[in-house]
Amino acid sequence: MPQTTNGKLSTRMRRGDLFATECPSREVLNHVTSRWGVLVLVALMEGTHRFSELRRRIGGVSEKMLAQTLQYLEKDGFIDRVSHPVVPPHVEYSLTPLGRDVAGQVGALAEWIEINLPKIMTAQQKRSA
Repeated sequence: MPQTTNGKLSTRMRRGDLFATECPSREVLNHVTSRWGVLVLVALMEGTHRFSELRRRIGGVSEKMLAQTLQYLEKDGFIDRVSHPVVPPHVEYSLTPLGRDVAGQVGALAEWIEINLPKIMTAQQKRSA
């Protein structure tokens, strides 16, 4: 995080400021609200999953994008990755307490979209006609 000249974090940056160009909160917002980020978080609300289970659950995501999304969310402290020392490798992903909190937030948005999809589609049809 940016520091002031006396070495202390500014009060504004301790909280985060999405409107500040250099604030790290923008990067976190991107990880959480990306198409794959939302779907990973919502899928992990159901419980612990292996990589292959997540890939099947989240239709259309490539291995590369899923791996990248999981890495970002793990780096941000939202996901725990546990690698079991067996052959073949067995890796499991689950939400951290912070991850459960943010997953609840994006899960509410995802649910709102699903519930209101008929209204949204009607509005889209009206505007494209």
